[in-house]
Amino acid sequence: MVVWAQTDDGVRGFLVPAGTPGMTATPITQKLSMRASIQCDVVFDGVRLGPDAMLPAAMGLRGPFTCLNEARYGIVWGAMGAARDSYEAALAYSQDRLQFGKPLAGYQLTQEKLVNMLLEIQKGTMLAYYLGRLKDEGKLRPEQISLGKLNNVREAIKVAREARSILGGNGITLDYSPLRHAANLESVRTYEGTDEVHLLVLGQHITGLSAFR
Repeated sequence: MVVWAQTDDGVRGFLVPAGTPGMTATPITQKLSMRASIQCDVVFDGVRLGPDAMLPAAMGLRGPFTCLNEARYGIVWGAMGAARDSYEAALAYSQDRLQFGKPLAGYQLTQEKLVNMLLEIQKGTMLAYYLGRLKDEGKLRPEQISLGKLNNVREAIKVAREARSILGGNGITLDYSPLRHAANLESVRTYEGTDEVHLLVLGQHITGLSAFR
């Protein structure tokens, strides 16, 4: 595993081989979200590594922050994928499900929900595309990534929950994806920087004042 740790020379990156004496990784099994992914509680007790374990070019927080920015950028797109799948599941269901003699999609409240979902998906996708163009040009800034991650994950959760409401009671089963997406997106809302972290990144950019401390 890659581990970032404080040293006498500042934060440095290390490669820690599996099975290193003193290192234990215990899988976290009682999860309501991201159940297909394995996360572990990791403990280091007297772990010793040779100098060849240190990443030679990664010095300070620049290394881990570079990794974070790449992951956060990917989430900007991935969240919209979850939102679109939720929307498409709700749309297909509403067109097939008959309620009082006509498709659920034929009711005004259902159409309002579908349109609102599609609006946020299209806006979020255009935002992701714009950030991708900036990235290709080498102009993408960390605060822009924070804006995309914060907005798209937050809106994707709303879309998934709204899609679940169209599915009614069937929406709580594993036959349909929206509630599964909503649960997984709660984890996405937390990792690679919580909503609050990205709010403060943007707040600092807007005001010029850091509120982290």
